[in-house]
Amino acid sequence: MSEKNNKQFEIPRPQFPKRAVITGGMPYGNKELHFGHVGGMLVFADTYARFLRDRIGRENVIFVSGTDCYGSPIAEGWRVKAEKGEFDGTLEQFVQSNHDKQKATLAAYGISPNLFGASGLGRSKEIHAEVTDRFLRALYEKGQLNRITTMQFFDEKAGVFLNGRQVKGKCPVEGCTSEKGYADECDLGHQYMPENLINPVSTLTGDTPVMKPVTNWYFKLRDYEQLMKDWVAELQKRKDIRPVVWKTIEEFLKPPAIYVKREFEEIYLSIKDTMPEHEYKEEKKKPSFTIEFKTLSDCDEACRVLTSNGIRYRTGKTLVPFRLTGNIEWGVPAPVLEGEEGLTVWVWPESLWAPISFTQTYLEQIGKSREEWKDYWCSKDSTVYQFIGQDNIYFYGIAEPAMWMAQQKSENKTATPDDGELQMPVIVANHHILFLDKKASSSGDVKPPMADELLDHYTPEQLRMHWLGLTLGQRSVSFMPKPYNPDAKPEDADPVVKDGLLLSNVYNRMIRTAFYTTQKEFDGILPDAAPEQKFLDEAKKAVLDYERHMSKFAFHQCTYVLDSYIRNGSKYMAKTLTGENEDKDALKQSLANLFYMIRIAGVLLHPMAPFGTEKLREYLGVDERIWSWDTIFEPLTFFTEKNHKLEFLPPRTDFFTRHESQFAVEE
Repeated sequence: MSEKNNKQFEIPRPQFPKRAVITGGMPYGNKELHFGHVGGMLVFADTYARFLRDRIGRENVIFVSGTDCYGSPIAEGWRVKAEKGEFDGTLEQFVQSNHDKQKATLAAYGISPNLFGASGLGRSKEIHAEVTDRFLRALYEKGQLNRITTMQFFDEKAGVFLNGRQVKGKCPVEGCTSEKGYADECDLGHQYMPENLINPVSTLTGDTPVMKPVTNWYFKLRDYEQLMKDWVAELQKRKDIRPVVWKTIEEFLKPPAIYVKREFEEIYLSIKDTMPEHEYKEEKKKPSFTIEFKTLSDCDEACRVLTSNGIRYRTGKTLVPFRLTGNIEWGVPAPVLEGEEGLTVWVWPESLWAPISFTQTYLEQIGKSREEWKDYWCSKDSTVYQFIGQDNIYFYGIAEPAMWMAQQKSENKTATPDDGELQMPVIVANHHILFLDKKASSSGDVKPPMADELLDHYTPEQLRMHWLGLTLGQRSVSFMPKPYNPDAKPEDADPVVKDGLLLSNVYNRMIRTAFYTTQKEFDGILPDAAPEQKFLDEAKKAVLDYERHMSKFAFHQCTYVLDSYIRNGSKYMAKTLTGENEDKDALKQSLANLFYMIRIAGVLLHPMAPFGTEKLREYLGVDERIWSWDTIFEPLTFFTEKNHKLEFLPPRTDFFTRHESQFAVEE
């Protein structure tokens, strides 16, 4: 078959943008990183950023993340530690200390943001405050904000309004099992009005707080219900959007509803005519019945009627006005609009556009104009990929896209932005990474290990490969490190170590055998023979399969491609490079084939295992052009001069090793 006809049967390669921004969800500045931050999200963001740098050019990729410096969890965490004598310093020093630790942890894992900023520290703080001010003023000028007076919790004994984390109760959202509801959101990310929190308690005094009126600015999120529905319909057609994203968004695009337990049905029937117009929905098999409203204000009024009559209920997931400001002192100053002074911006909204301010900060750092941020966030030639955990889909998948739509709002505007306007992000949401089969949370009963602690037992690349191999894009998966598992038996294999053996055993052996044989037989001179067609074909299949999976963020599938390809290379090595090698020409050809497989595997591994692959590049004696996908099918000799001599590889040199503690166990 001719080459022309052959191409007709090839699967079209995925398209990648000319430029890209990758963001990793921002960790709070009240603590160091636990394993979930790194293994549940940041490793995936880093791997994709590294892949795109190789795929479209590192100068076209900006990967940003940073410490989320503001908000009540941080202020409250500092207050508690200061009272206990566990921290001696200001609130800003507390955040700076945690930011520095987070940054060091990321470096230890090979996570490589162009900027790991901080919303409340240094130059990134200044730029973030400017971006925040402009963003909110633009929404106000476009008529997308409402000034709403609501009731806020007030501790009469302490004489203060309570911030979000100084109130605890039970989440009122139907179906939510969280016992840790705060002022207007629970620890699972559900939003509700403060007055709906069940059994609120002040963390300052333990008393039940009262409600007092406060005025804040809210984004008109509910106005974007239809545009969001249209957007979700588009997301459902895309293969690069995980179902958990659009399914979660859909849950919030329902009419406002209240769920009432059956035991209160008789009382409800006696007062239903005093409530706003609604629809009663009979669901006989359920322990509660549903009443559905046309507007959120009608639903809120019904809640007040039910409460005054002693009826217990839960509210459904729906779009509610998205609060933008608050009265907590530790926050980004809000612009003064209509005379409302002294407000700060609620941490969740400002964290959504923080990656934009971080992009500007990075561009300034490298001597470019901050205005070039639009080339990355607003151009149709660029794509923004946001890596998050599923708990945060409400913010990144609902509030953020709606505010992006609002920034370009004009007559006859659709949900599809034009070039020059904020482009809709690609949301890459992982399911929960569990710890020993339970949901891990630093504020929960199951305390996960800190990310740094794991490095006492494993190498960074063992952990990276293990986490990338988990199917977090499809379902929640448990992290089961043997040193932390009380149920593990001495004879049980450690799943983290097991997943790392492909590199520490199989791939290492391939590389060492190729080097040592070349050093022994050819004085370390790289064979100049071209790889045989069979090896070119196998490489092409592996590369295109890997690329296709990576375009869909199927990281576990990429590890399967590598596993198969490397093991095939190991079998070839064992078959051709064992015993005596009397035919030097045949040996030279075998080495050329093997080095080609090592080179291809190295390129595919480079985003996943950066330390070992960079060491390989150094011993091969080639520059970083080897990682570029522009020349991905070229052999090593493409990057070298004739009679290129490899760096001398000492005996028993490892490119990918196990942690020293694992050798001690074996002995």
